[in-house]
Amino acid sequence: MDTFTLQLTTIAHGGAALGRHEGRVIFVPYTLPGETTRVEIIEDKGRYAIARLVEVLEPSHDRVSPPCPYFGPTGCGGCQWQHVGYQAQLRFKAEIVADQLTRIGKIAAPTVHPTRPDSSGWAYRNHAQLHPVPGGGLGFRAASGDDVIPIEECPILHPLLSDLYAALDLDFEGLLRLSLRAGTTSGDQMLIFEMEGDLPPALEIDLPVSCVLLLSNGQHANLIGHNYITETVAGRTYRISAPSFFQVNTPQAGQLVRLVLDYLDLQGGETVLDGYCGVGLFTTHLAQRAGLVIGIESSPAAVTDLLENISEFDNVEVVEGPVEAVLPDLDTRFDAAVVDPPRVGVDRFALDALIERRPARLVYVSCDPATLARDAQRLTRSGYRLVKVQPVDMFPQTYHIESVALFVWGE
Repeated sequence: MDTFTLQLTTIAHGGAALGRHEGRVIFVPYTLPGETTRVEIIEDKGRYAIARLVEVLEPSHDRVSPPCPYFGPTGCGGCQWQHVGYQAQLRFKAEIVADQLTRIGKIAAPTVHPTRPDSSGWAYRNHAQLHPVPGGGLGFRAASGDDVIPIEECPILHPLLSDLYAALDLDFEGLLRLSLRAGTTSGDQMLIFEMEGDLPPALEIDLPVSCVLLLSNGQHANLIGHNYITETVAGRTYRISAPSFFQVNTPQAGQLVRLVLDYLDLQGGETVLDGYCGVGLFTTHLAQRAGLVIGIESSPAAVTDLLENISEFDNVEVVEGPVEAVLPDLDTRFDAAVVDPPRVGVDRFALDALIERRPARLVYVSCDPATLARDAQRLTRSGYRLVKVQPVDMFPQTYHIESVALFVWGE
């Protein structure tokens, strides 16, 4: 296919930069706004196209040399922005949030604050998922396709995971996936095995590390050590079992907690909803400041952890189940609410039930600006006002964006 010269003008949600050619938008991964490039179309979508970068003719001043040898379109898919200077990454993330809220959310001039940075932009991940490489070894999924790229080291892994990975010598049949987890404040390390037929691996280990078998039905079996790790965020310690979700960047999770508490501005007697509450990252802090906290969580493993993590409090009620199934049936008036949904955003039925209860302050913790914008449009059309949004860089070197949004009712 023919190549052509393209001037990139804008960063897009999803990490690529875009330009216009012959009247339509062309998305080009691994490029930057302001660059002149030579590209080749690889996916023709009609009204738009996706192109492959052939050559950077005039680089942006924000372009840097990626430090990782596995980074790029033919390499590992874990990072998309190692070619972007860190200050530009922060700037782009705030711009993307504002753009999504304007275009999808139909909110004119939303107040989006500058992205709060990670301390270094590297060595932050406390959780990684690796796959076996044909012929031996482990690696990450490729940037394109289903291949696995063998790796020796990864610069975004926390040192506890890097050290654990370097010490591994695994060579057995039937491994589907291996997850590495660490409590960065406790020093806990864990290996989570997923195996063909749920058959436990034969292990010989002389490291102070817990080993867990994650079964295909979602249950987990303890092999060596504990079936959980512990982590401390903003002064609270959490038990996190093998299947339970937890934020991958521990220091930045502390930023989320502080933002949520600041935005809710609790005075001590409120009834607060904590939707999609997981192991209780926000719940424990809310319980110290509210009259009653009602947490809703669908994961049985996370609920078990949650009950342990809130054991000292008598003002927390936990309901196990999907928020969209539980919330419509709750006969409770909420003064305030926090929701921290997965990437797909808040389920429509859950959002409708939340709007019906009209908490005066609603804090929305989002890991996807597109679904935040979609839900923000529904909220603002129903009587809420978006006050402000604070992006937090939980995922440096990637296009993923975490943000905390404050909505208030009827102002």
